[in-house]
Amino acid sequence: MNFEVDVLVLFADRDNEKAQGGQAGWVTQFKRFLELMLTQVLGDKPRILLKSEFDNMASPKLDNAAVAVSLLSQDFIKSGQCLDNLETFFKAIEASGKTRNRVFKVFKAPLSVMEQPPRLRELIGYEMYQLDTESGEVREYADYFSNEAERQYWMKMVDLAYDIFDTLVQLRDGAAKSEVKNIYKRKTIYLAETGHDLSVQRNIIKRELQRHGYIVLPNQTLPGYASDLEKIVRRDIEDASLSIHLIGSAYGEIPDGADRSIVDLQNKFAAEKSQKVGKDQFSRLIWISPTLNNASERQKAFIDNIKRDTDAQEGAEILQTPLEDFKNIVREELLDTHEKKSLEDTGGKSIYLVHDRVDHNDVKPLIDAIEKSGYKVLVPEFEGELLDLRQKHIDNLRNFDAAIIYKGKVNDQWVRMKVLDLLKAPGFGRKKPIKGKAVFTTPGAAVNLDAFKNQNVRIVESDLRDSEKSIKSLLAEFNA
Repeated sequence: MNFEVDVLVLFADRDNEKAQGGQAGWVTQFKRFLELMLTQVLGDKPRILLKSEFDNMASPKLDNAAVAVSLLSQDFIKSGQCLDNLETFFKAIEASGKTRNRVFKVFKAPLSVMEQPPRLRELIGYEMYQLDTESGEVREYADYFSNEAERQYWMKMVDLAYDIFDTLVQLRDGAAKSEVKNIYKRKTIYLAETGHDLSVQRNIIKRELQRHGYIVLPNQTLPGYASDLEKIVRRDIEDASLSIHLIGSAYGEIPDGADRSIVDLQNKFAAEKSQKVGKDQFSRLIWISPTLNNASERQKAFIDNIKRDTDAQEGAEILQTPLEDFKNIVREELLDTHEKKSLEDTGGKSIYLVHDRVDHNDVKPLIDAIEKSGYKVLVPEFEGELLDLRQKHIDNLRNFDAAIIYKGKVNDQWVRMKVLDLLKAPGFGRKKPIKGKAVFTTPGAAVNLDAFKNQNVRIVESDLRDSEKSIKSLLAEFNA
């Protein structure tokens, strides 16, 4: 389907009032950051409009928007106009027959479930406010590039961007879907449906896998009839190279026509594939909750069977550990050969030298100086398909130890964009801290220091002919 607008932002006017000092309002800032993030993920610039901008279009119709993002606050829920816009969008997408994940809710401020519009209560929310866990105080971010914002605001923005990206891909044509696979060249994973007690944990793992570029199945609600369910589960498991099963206290729903739960059946079908193809082609990770106090007798029997039955264990690694430990094991299991090789090649010492095509020849002295100091240099690529270049950039963001942005013939806006990329790096699956960030500039190339004062970015000004000494000093600073 083709839409005039990719993302329509619904909000209350009071939530976009200008901040002190005349800075752009909260909603305007949100739109700008979401646009930056989606551009990175999609590979092209999305069309995002605020509702006020949308109303100025020649013939605004809400079914011309692919996705709506509702920015929830007390002012939003008190606004009859906001609620009417939300309801109109829901009716428009219901009439189109394409309703899957097309509405997202973002919290500008906390709201209880009962305060939220009924249409939105079951949706996953993205909290974009700052919460002091000790005092319980809630406040807006004054500095979007602080360490606190990097851990909270930007991580939620990464989640939101990837979830919107997934919906946009589903709504676009088949060619676009095939391009998504080319971005990551990753495994397909069967993440088994769980009992009700683990649905939240399953969703967290699902979103993390999707954010790292994996194709996660099942991608539809499983049927309630045993024969239909078996067809879909077997088909999806056939497409996967790994299945993940989370088993807690709840036995799970039993589909019509079956005597076993959906959780039990999925494990059975996965075990049968393991027996058929072997662990080198298909493997399983089974997590059993360490706390099973409320488990029924049937659930206890199911778990005992998994632990003792050799058929049920076929091709499986069974772990009964804290969930966070299991998630770390999943990350290790999914670290593909390319990533492992990248990490081995860097030897734990790599510098991502971020620069523009126009400065490619000028940075050669910097590359030489970094390599002489014993570091591997990661550089952007400029030739090839856009999606492949984007994937190379994401790989570098995952693997670098420290980063140096070279400001030569580019302007401050380009530099700020690259600093923003570094802030977002944890959202692309980094497994280690960033040792340091710097902007390297030559004498006379003006850099607005105020733009980076709160972002832990070092500014280095040095002649390229004398770069070895400056680079050596900077790397020593990073190591310290």
